[in-house]
Amino acid sequence: MKLTADLINNAPSYINPLNDRELSLRGHKIPVIENLGVTKDLNDAIDLTDNDITHLNNIPRLPRLRRLFIARNRITYISPAMAKSVPNMTTLILTSNSISNLSDLEGLKDLKQLTYLSLVNNPVTRREHYRLWVIWRLPSVRVLDYEKVRQVERQEAAKLFGTFDDPTPLATKLSTTVAKARTFEVEGANGNEANRAKLTATERERIMEQLRNAKSLSEIERLEQTLRNLERS
Repeated sequence: MKLTADLINNAPSYINPLNDRELSLRGHKIPVIENLGVTKDLNDAIDLTDNDITHLNNIPRLPRLRRLFIARNRITYISPAMAKSVPNMTTLILTSNSISNLSDLEGLKDLKQLTYLSLVNNPVTRREHYRLWVIWRLPSVRVLDYEKVRQVERQEAAKLFGTFDDPTPLATKLSTTVAKARTFEVEGANGNEANRAKLTATERERIMEQLRNAKSLSEIERLEQTLRNLERS
């Protein structure tokens, strides 16, 4: 079922136990997020549990929205524009989706107020260093997979990965892997395949070589931005 304006306008809306205005869009087999602009940013929480959504994207700017429940879908992709769309997001429940790689979580890194995150029953949780990487990459998160982040875990993550300005070799290796994965992701839902073809193989290989030799996260992010600019030119 498409997420139409009529479906949204007729969906139940109520004050939940946390005293939030919540919009319920559960269990409609919705395949794509769309038309959320008709909510007029009147909700503190939106529940999209038990649908068929594969991409967490196409969300308009909703600064009031603080909680998004989107468990038991088919999500494999998280848009890097999340922080622009929902800058005040504090709770994101992605339990039982199909997120597989650490690179798939990069879209969350600019959500500076994200406090509660659940990725339980996603393949990514079986990746080596998963929990410590998330704790290090998303330092605002205080509860991960329904377990409070402990200070000893933050210390262990810092020992393993260093700082953003001075990462360890392991952090640089993982960050480069993340960067490569993000570079070659096909954003099918946004129709960007044609734009990506404009970047020549020589240009891409040159930038990828710089990425492989990058020494810090800031350098990696600068190169990623250069690559995105070239792809969109």
